Amino acid sequence: MRVALCQDNLTVGDLVGNVERMRARINYAQERGADIAVFSELAITGYPPEDLLLKPGFVADTASALDDLANTTPEIVAVVGYPEVSVAGNRLYNSAAILHKGRIEAIYRKHHLPNYAVFDEQRYFSAGEDALVVDLEQSRIGISICEDIWVEGGPAEWVAVQGEATLLLNLSASPYHINKGLEREQLFADRCREHNCYLAFCNAVGGQDELVFDGHSLVLGPTGNVIARGKQFAEDFVVVDLDLQAPEKQKNNPEQTEGRQVVKIITINTNRTATPPLATQQQAPLPTPLSVDAEIYQALTLGTGDYVRKNGFSGAVIGLSGGIDSALTLVVAVDALGPEAVTAVSMPSRYTAEMNRTDAETLCDNLGVKLLEIPIETVVTSFTDVLADSFSGIGANVTEENLQARIRGNLLMALSNKFGWLVLTTGNKSEMSVGYATLYGDMAGGFALLKDVLKTQVYRLAKWRNSVAEIIPQRIIDKAPTAELRENQLDTDNLPPYDELDGILQAYIEHDRPAKEIINSGFDVSTVNHIVSLVDRSEYKRRQCAPGVRISTRAFGKDRRLPITNRYRPRP
Repeated sequence: MRVALCQDNLTVGDLVGNVERMRARINYAQERGADIAVFSELAITGYPPEDLLLKPGFVADTASALDDLANTTPEIVAVVGYPEVSVAGNRLYNSAAILHKGRIEAIYRKHHLPNYAVFDEQRYFSAGEDALVVDLEQSRIGISICEDIWVEGGPAEWVAVQGEATLLLNLSASPYHINKGLEREQLFADRCREHNCYLAFCNAVGGQDELVFDGHSLVLGPTGNVIARGKQFAEDFVVVDLDLQAPEKQKNNPEQTEGRQVVKIITINTNRTATPPLATQQQAPLPTPLSVDAEIYQALTLGTGDYVRKNGFSGAVIGLSGGIDSALTLVVAVDALGPEAVTAVSMPSRYTAEMNRTDAETLCDNLGVKLLEIPIETVVTSFTDVLADSFSGIGANVTEENLQARIRGNLLMALSNKFGWLVLTTGNKSEMSVGYATLYGDMAGGFALLKDVLKTQVYRLAKWRNSVAEIIPQRIIDKAPTAELRENQLDTDNLPPYDELDGILQAYIEHDRPAKEIINSGFDVSTVNHIVSLVDRSEYKRRQCAPGVRISTRAFGKDRRLPITNRYRPRP
């Protein structure tokens, strides 16, 4: 059995474009002698379509798009994800259609609908009830969709035990977070060993708003060995020959099948001439998974590039301070879009150190990026003059500092409006967590690519990128971080060192540990209580922050949805 996994970067809502891409893939898979071509979950619509699914016209157009694809499907079998509306029209399912020679031969409906973290599938879909096995050329193939393979004892078990499937096909749109690929490989290996079968997992790839899908499609053998591994963070076409007659399936007895769900078995005869086996397929070396820093960097690059391109922006613009956050943001943007599509803007004030202006220029020279310099001192003076009467008798405070940030935000947005550039904000997760950012200032913009990246991770990523090619001046990495909004200002004037801060933030935000437990793990009492208070008070700021790439299991936004108006405080 020759299986082709079509790991494609599809766009949510682009029904025509997605179908054209899928049709080309199916034809290419047939040319390569594949018996079956597998696409990702909800491939017709792209994932996740969210409230587009509540529009009747969208669902109807999706059905028409599937029919168009089915009508042109040749002898090869294609397994395609799409949203299926019931005949009565009152239920919607997350389904997979089995296409062959101009027909929809069968439909499988996803059984387990995730409703945690970034997933809201129970908002839209009803759960399927039956399992499906396709008997193709005397080989039994069990169909499942994403979560179905993660849940023990679900459809994957039904098709393997009752349906005697020797290959589990899983259509997926499994979003990335750190080490997600390793988690999948370990779990899928367990499934293969449990059921003595092969497993082929086809994952989506690409950026969709905050989510990044990392690809990393897989084919594993009955012992849990990885036979084929798709590229990470890039499109790929994975084709592999599998001997599906080899695994011996245990015969069922009444005790094993009692209380099991219905397993539908359909037979498809392609009558195709067998193609010669792929001589080197299983001997070819597998691509090595990326390191943690490399995969985070690729996630940021893919997510940023897709957000800019899929939303029709002509390029990106970034306020470049000479500090580490804006430097990393610029480098990621250039790697994602190319230097010709990125503009950097230096906006010095009286507090801007000359070395920071120099470092910004050096970085732009290294990248081949155009650097605009727009001094803001005269604008700051105009603002303070206009506000002088209103502020009379009140000493200077953080208000005057924030004015500078907001002036810079206004200038960047003006450039965005004039040239169609997307403003990339440069704040990191550590700053967003504690509110160390200015609303309508450095938070102003369309995409916050470091939004889920802690400050300590920013340094690690900068060093990793320099290990590939030394781009970021070492002085930017070495210098003490500062907002440069007053004389001799340092981040540590208001915050603990970032290694300490990030440890507290990871425990409180990403692992949801209470302050008392964090203190007991070795952190200072007053520091923990202060940081927790800052995090809780800053929810209103974060709600107004631009979307950004999700790399953790608890990103701000869809993952962590706390009320802004909230008086709950845990007991000490």
